[in-house]
Amino acid sequence: MATRDKDMADLSVVGQSVYRTDANPKVTGRALHVGNIEMPGMLHVAVLRSPYAHARIKRIDKAKAEALSGVAVVLTGAEIAKMPGVDAHFGPAFRDQPILAVEKVCYAGDPVVAVAAVDRRTAEDALQLVEVDYEQLPAVFDVLEAVKSDSPFVHEQHRPAKAFADLAHVKAGRQSNICYHFKLRTGDVDKAFAEADRVFEDTFSSPPAQHVPMEPHVTLVYLDEHARLNVWTSSQSPSYVRTELSATFGIPMNRIRVRVPYIGGGYGAKLYAKLEPLATVLALITRKPVRYALTREEEFLTITKHGVVTKIKTAVKNGAITARKCEVYWDTGAYAEIGPRIGHKSGYTSAGPYRIPNVWIDSYCVYTNRVPAGAFRGFGVPQVIWAYDSQTDLIARALGADPVEFRLKPALEEGEPFATGTLVHSFGIKEAIRQAAQAIDWTKPRAVQAGTKRRGKGIAAGVKAVLTPSISGAIVILNADGTANVLSSTVEMGQGSETTLGQIVAEELGLSVGQVHIVQPDTDVTPYDTITAGSRSTYHMGNAVRMAAAKVKAALCEVVAAKLEVAPDDLLARNGRVCVRGMEERGMTIGEIFLAKFGSLGTTLAAEAVCQPTAAHMDPETGQSEASRGGGMSTDRRPHGPGNRPVGKMHGVLVSFGHRRGSRGRYRNRARRSSATHQRRRHRHGDQSETL
Repeated sequence: MATRDKDMADLSVVGQSVYRTDANPKVTGRALHVGNIEMPGMLHVAVLRSPYAHARIKRIDKAKAEALSGVAVVLTGAEIAKMPGVDAHFGPAFRDQPILAVEKVCYAGDPVVAVAAVDRRTAEDALQLVEVDYEQLPAVFDVLEAVKSDSPFVHEQHRPAKAFADLAHVKAGRQSNICYHFKLRTGDVDKAFAEADRVFEDTFSSPPAQHVPMEPHVTLVYLDEHARLNVWTSSQSPSYVRTELSATFGIPMNRIRVRVPYIGGGYGAKLYAKLEPLATVLALITRKPVRYALTREEEFLTITKHGVVTKIKTAVKNGAITARKCEVYWDTGAYAEIGPRIGHKSGYTSAGPYRIPNVWIDSYCVYTNRVPAGAFRGFGVPQVIWAYDSQTDLIARALGADPVEFRLKPALEEGEPFATGTLVHSFGIKEAIRQAAQAIDWTKPRAVQAGTKRRGKGIAAGVKAVLTPSISGAIVILNADGTANVLSSTVEMGQGSETTLGQIVAEELGLSVGQVHIVQPDTDVTPYDTITAGSRSTYHMGNAVRMAAAKVKAALCEVVAAKLEVAPDDLLARNGRVCVRGMEERGMTIGEIFLAKFGSLGTTLAAEAVCQPTAAHMDPETGQSEASRGGGMSTDRRPHGPGNRPVGKMHGVLVSFGHRRGSRGRYRNRARRSSATHQRRRHRHGDQSETL
């Protein structure tokens, strides 16, 4: 049956305020987390970490640690490297991160020796007995120093993982601290700068920060009665974890089961493999359950947000921006993690959501001897927004223009091409700017304020794309009693995905949210999903569950249409029934439909769907899309939750934005303008924006 587009007035579940399905178990403390799971004979892990940022491992003596009572195994990277069929390195973009350091360490905190023992205290005591000799090597900590040709290499060779289609062109074997370079070229930038009335040139920096989810990383691995690898883990990407473990240990994917219960926040910190490879190798060696849980201190030594330096140069002619050139340097730390993809996805948005005819962007992902960096609340986008929109504000004030109006004039309209050549849809940037300005009474002057706490006003506008290419699969199973089970690998980590997906399925099948159960991620049961991140779950998985539910509804409507002698398109699902549109008294309950179709109530109707939006191919030399006029999936702009949910989401964005503007975010300015005027503009800008 063809899917009908519904107006908001026709929706009975989507868009309504409903009770969160995960609220009760969480507030009562009954929600299952990996840290709550206990198993007989379970071993606990502690890790010895490098005190040096860059050093060669000369000798490890672990004899005393192995002799300690209660210790099951003391493991080194060199031993892992000798295990047949095991790849001692892993990583989503490059296979550069050792399970344990093999020949050298690349940052202070790099794991060197692991101990699995009967309890954490014993494991930590054993670490005190391990002796390690190091030979220190030159290190590099500044991202701008790391790109210089005479800087020490963090890695001598690059080994792409080939896990993502958009990184398939990355080549192996190069010797450089630049592990990825994204380029975007549009128009004639040099000509635009030569003809400009004014040129503004600034450097902005954003420091690294830790995600600090309430629940630190934790993984439990054991072998079941069939010697299959079972993994309980606090991860935002269970499907990827299974793929990574299969590639690392040479184990078929059907012999690896990854399950994710509720996780206590992630914010990007829990994407891809983190603790799972080490816990797995220890479980394979000991044949016992192994739990590896990080301390809060270890969280800070495991993953951070990327520190970024952005050099941005903008040309203005006749009061309009005519060109923008950006150099973005992403400090990905000692291991690439997902840095290259962040440099790619955030790099092409570095000019902002504006109509700029000439754009030149270089986005570099750079190794340094610092803690590895990964995704953090927006896949790098907030860091570049801080740069380009801070400069946009500076330019507006230097020109004597109202910052809101200055943004509105070049803001992209629906259907206009972005800098990549791709047409923007469901954009709404002008409407968003206007509503934000209205909400803070932008045109009203601030009242005189006293005291040490001041309140300012500021406007910022940014653009972020949903993560593509990516895939979400879902299965919807309808039971004869009118309840449904939804099999989805989207991870509920506090963002409300269980409730949102439940609303979508309930709307499609004419059920209440309470009649829909979302099965938590289990790679033995739930279909593949790329990740729970990148602003993609409601769109990708939401469409997958909607399409699967629509297939189930079509099967129901086929039965009812035959019984009532009406066309399937004349039917709708509502209140546990399928009935004739406009004559809702004519219809059948779900139980009656099952009896008519199967002659029994003891069966189910199931359907599967996959959401895989078309991704435009980009030329790696220019960043231009080859399908700038092509199709794809359109975005449903209707809110899936109650009216106050976007506000809650915005609060989270502003808190995250504080890591750019509040955590010592800074800029250096080399604009061609009067220094006295610049100083006045700069202080005024800082006074207003610092409170945002």
